[in-house]
Amino acid sequence: MMDYVNNKFDCIVVGAGHAGCEAAVSCARLGARVLLCSLNIDNIALMPCNPAIGGPAKSTLVREIDALGGVMGEVADATYIQMKTLNSSKGPAVRALRAQSDKRQYSDYMRNLIEGIENIHLRQACITDLLVKDGKVCGVIDEFGIEYTAPVAILTTGTSLAGKIFVGLRSYDAGRLGEKSAIGLSDSLRSHGIILKKLKTGTPPRVDKRTIDYSKMTIQPGDEELSFYSFKPNRPIRPQYPCYLTRTNEKTHEIIRANLDKSPMFKGLIQGVGPRYCPSIEDKVVRFSENPSHHIFIEPEGLGNYEMYIQGFSSSLPADVQVKMLRTLPGLEHAHVIKPAYAVEYDYVPALQTTHSLMSKAVKGLFFAGQINGTSGYEEAAAQGLIAGINAMQYLNNSEMLELPRSSSYIGTLIDDLVTKDIQDPYRMLTSRSEYRLLLRQDNADFRLTPIGHKIGLIDDAQFKIFTQKQEDIEKELQRCRDAKISPTDDVKNILAKYGESIERGMKISELLKRPNLNYNIIKELDTTTKELNIPKDVFEQVEILIKYEGYLKRQEFQVEQSGKLEKYRIPDDIDYSKIDHISSETRDKLEKIRPKNLAQASRIGGVKPADISVLMVMLEKHSIARVIQE
Repeated sequence: MMDYVNNKFDCIVVGAGHAGCEAAVSCARLGARVLLCSLNIDNIALMPCNPAIGGPAKSTLVREIDALGGVMGEVADATYIQMKTLNSSKGPAVRALRAQSDKRQYSDYMRNLIEGIENIHLRQACITDLLVKDGKVCGVIDEFGIEYTAPVAILTTGTSLAGKIFVGLRSYDAGRLGEKSAIGLSDSLRSHGIILKKLKTGTPPRVDKRTIDYSKMTIQPGDEELSFYSFKPNRPIRPQYPCYLTRTNEKTHEIIRANLDKSPMFKGLIQGVGPRYCPSIEDKVVRFSENPSHHIFIEPEGLGNYEMYIQGFSSSLPADVQVKMLRTLPGLEHAHVIKPAYAVEYDYVPALQTTHSLMSKAVKGLFFAGQINGTSGYEEAAAQGLIAGINAMQYLNNSEMLELPRSSSYIGTLIDDLVTKDIQDPYRMLTSRSEYRLLLRQDNADFRLTPIGHKIGLIDDAQFKIFTQKQEDIEKELQRCRDAKISPTDDVKNILAKYGESIERGMKISELLKRPNLNYNIIKELDTTTKELNIPKDVFEQVEILIKYEGYLKRQEFQVEQSGKLEKYRIPDDIDYSKIDHISSETRDKLEKIRPKNLAQASRIGGVKPADISVLMVMLEKHSIARVIQE
């Protein structure tokens, strides 16, 4: 076997997608010597599907990544070609920033960032074997038999693990179009007691933008007033480019229905379950047959090419059928297809086999992050990569693992769902998945997580000083709004009348801000002092939210407090569930399989009933009393 002296590392990251990049950067910045392996180093942080970052719930993940010291937000801000806030007219819990990215620039920026970190060593390599000794990972072997050693490995293989691409009834081994499949590692994982299953995802076709008639479509511009992902100052101002909207029609649907026998999904050639919230166009037409049409968004892939992404048109039908379908859409009658749509089936590791730290229960020092855990989406992958990287370093340093509770973040919710629920299809983060979504907004991610990032060492002192100053400014302005009054002058009454409001007595600014029709910008019209203070947008937005939603926020904070009571019931690591009476055998099996750390985690396991939790609570209370008596 070949061996090289310099092939000894502190951490090996397998896969350089969004999860792998966050894992490698966090480990390296915390002092580790990192090997980052990629099937193709020209495709680092590639966006093989939609070239966009953010959207509902996902934007909160990106802000949380940035608040902890990750890099996705910085890269998205540096390479956007459109920024747009979705649901801007709705409440703050569902507002979401979305960046249409330049696909090539995003990848190049991330590669330059990685290559600028001395501790990261890039290697183009296909890892085929995992080295394990005494139940602990100790390295990996690539397809050429080269051995790399490290006490920690993070697998972020995306869709490459035994990946197979389907276009119609034709298929071939590949993780994504133009890139080979990672063969061999799946068998190695199974040999170490790790269970693998299959999932499926897909991507739409790309067409030449010069063959599109945009006059038949509805233009979708970006925001005039920009927002950004990163909490760092001085975000770049870049030109914005529009997207476009068209729709399918009955003719499109007729072609799809007539060719279902050529779909690998409908023929049973693909066994993996596809993403529930991002189905193929043929799946939409069959499942939602009552819908006469479906939205299709036409989005640029970047400034340096002619490719346009056909969002909402994912398919695995034959290439010639795809062309016929596309040319029924208004504006795409003469579209030239550059890349066909395709489906990809791949191996993944159900995350019930990992702890909340994302470390394998079967092999110590082995972490999983991204689509290998059964998720879908760049943002979900990056969030897991960051946590896996942080915890890889915590493991190396024999420190306490970072396990974010659900009440702290969407990242905590994401990981808790993965490791406690038997998820059957690719997991996508949604605002509805969080019971604390009013507290876990994209706008306050820094307030929730920056102190943690600073404590870990990924947020430097300069950035932490900016954060603390912002918090001081919010508190100061919050107090001023609670103290300062606005008098009912004629000018004030006239301005309020424009917004359907009135005032008969002097009122505090905070009282006025609680009214649904009024906001901070209107207060500037009413009050000279507020206007002259020129409070930064990120500060006054927080002030407005904290005042306007005060009652709702307090109610949710109470829910967190109540839930926290179950967190305090710690379950011993050596507990034998088979000896616990009065709980069902199904519950015993699930508790034994997942081995939750506390009652709160146990209560979220699918199939575990409230009555079972009550039995466990009584048992733990008796155990605690007995232990106290003995002591």
